[in-house]
Amino acid sequence: MARILIVDDDVAVQATVRILLERTGHSVAAASDGRKGLAVFEAGDFDLLLLDIFMPAMDGLETMRLIRQRQGRIPIIVISGRPIFPDPGAAPDFLTMATRLGAACSLQKPFKPAALLAAVAGCLEAVKPSSSSSLPTGNVAAGP
Repeated sequence: MARILIVDDDVAVQATVRILLERTGHSVAAASDGRKGLAVFEAGDFDLLLLDIFMPAMDGLETMRLIRQRQGRIPIIVISGRPIFPDPGAAPDFLTMATRLGAACSLQKPFKPAALLAAVAGCLEAVKPSSSSSLPTGNVAAGP
């Protein structure tokens, strides 16, 4: 199965995502912020990255930019607990912004396990050498 890196400052999210992914046979590493995540990424060989947008030390958008410089084709799923505002004037939609900047897809926290597993499977399938499909884009519907 795949080697997946989770970069999220929420220990509960890290643990939950790790358990879900390991139960499906994936190998999982985790980091608590963007700087640590970048160091773990550079030391390993990962197939997929799950990246929180809002973290201390280095946010997810900057982390994604630096990872894209090092390995442009790795699929990145961005995640965030910040609400998506229906009113464009209320606040920026960081999940949509991240997908426009190169994330394969996004998940709004809290997301359902099925949504996470579907996003991971879709991203991994899209980058298989024999796959003719493209990376999934946009937000993945998720919620309680």
